[in-house]
Amino acid sequence: MIFSNQRNPILPLDIHIPDSEAHVMSDGKLYIYGSFDDREDVYCSDQYRVVSTADMKNWQVHPVSFRGQDVPWQEDPDAPHYPGLDWSHPTPFIQKMLDQLTADGDDMKARFEENLNAKKPPLLFAPDCIEKDGRYYLYFCVVDESEGVAVSDRPEGPFTDPVQLPCGGIDPAVFIDEDGQAYYYWGQIFSHGVRLQEDMISFDQDGIVDDLVTEEQHYFHEGSSMRKIGDTYYYVYADMERGKPTSLGYSTGKSPLGPFTYQGIIIDNDGCDPQSWNNHGSIECVNGQWYVFYHRCSRGTQQHRRLCIEKIRVLEDGSIPEVKMTSQGVGEPFGPGETIYGYQACQLTGQCFIDVDEEYGEVLRSITPGDTAVFRYIRSNSPWSGCCIKARGKGKIRIFIGAEFAGEVIVNGSDEVSVPIQASGEEAELKLVFEEASELELLSVTLF
Repeated sequence: MIFSNQRNPILPLDIHIPDSEAHVMSDGKLYIYGSFDDREDVYCSDQYRVVSTADMKNWQVHPVSFRGQDVPWQEDPDAPHYPGLDWSHPTPFIQKMLDQLTADGDDMKARFEENLNAKKPPLLFAPDCIEKDGRYYLYFCVVDESEGVAVSDRPEGPFTDPVQLPCGGIDPAVFIDEDGQAYYYWGQIFSHGVRLQEDMISFDQDGIVDDLVTEEQHYFHEGSSMRKIGDTYYYVYADMERGKPTSLGYSTGKSPLGPFTYQGIIIDNDGCDPQSWNNHGSIECVNGQWYVFYHRCSRGTQQHRRLCIEKIRVLEDGSIPEVKMTSQGVGEPFGPGETIYGYQACQLTGQCFIDVDEEYGEVLRSITPGDTAVFRYIRSNSPWSGCCIKARGKGKIRIFIGAEFAGEVIVNGSDEVSVPIQASGEEAELKLVFEEASELELLSVTLF
């Protein structure tokens, strides 16, 4: 599948690839490795698909690169089992979650424990991939918390001959330093790292370094990712400083195995959906520009997470200022006459969420009075003078451009409504405030 797009979400609406690890490979193209959401009940699925681009505009979603059913040890009772997350020694966050389950009653706690112990399909969770000597090593984890590596002679796969790694957990990450030494990272709540041996598979278990970053000191939750900028190592991960792991944060150090010092948040996806919960991604430099790759959920669930990308800056002191989620993505701000779709809303409040629609692919739905939708950013060389909104249902929508109130639209039925507005054309966010709403659905907005 080949397509062009620079807006968020990047991928076609029916392709959900979260947990994005982005790498520029030796052919000069950017390759993105992630999970694949296609289920209603759980995160991820039993397949991986790789995305590639040569110019951050034209993209290719490659065929399935690896399947959970290709992991031979999942059904082997004699396969080694390595401990993953240790629930017997909970961190403050885990303890808070367990206390909440207890407060919610025996039924909720029983369902939680039943889910932990239930037999699950061969789900593949977040992967990573690296190139060495012309071969590509895909590191993966499966639902039983085992981890492995498969190999290909192509960055998009298919990846074959999986081998189990001597560790347990989720969210593997791989990094090769300038001296050629490879490092492997993994873990949820508790982070781990180790030097890989030359075969890119084996490592000395006695050499594992635990608690590279911690929940208490670094707000680490899961989703390790390692990069090096100059002489500094950047450990990027799902950050829970704000109470839940919706952020991507980072810590830095002078060694790939630490110690690391917490630095802050790069991006937070809280508010992308009423159920927004986790984040997982990476940073990568493409043609001199640094980007953050992350995901946003949709459909009023924690699943159906969509790949999104934002430009970031690495300042002279090595810090990365936090950026906001945008609708424009890696492109320029939306201009006059350009359609902005409801599903491109990047920040929502209230009960509204982005949902599937047979006619339009996706729309902004479940709108209630007082809800808001933000689209970042818009820009015009002259003042804005008109707005056309496509919607269904009934409602009143107030239009704000930056801090300016620009006008309002009355929607009555399934129609297209145009109204005059007044606002400067400087770069700003477009904010819609739904004052009244009855079965209201937003399809698109166009400014002139």
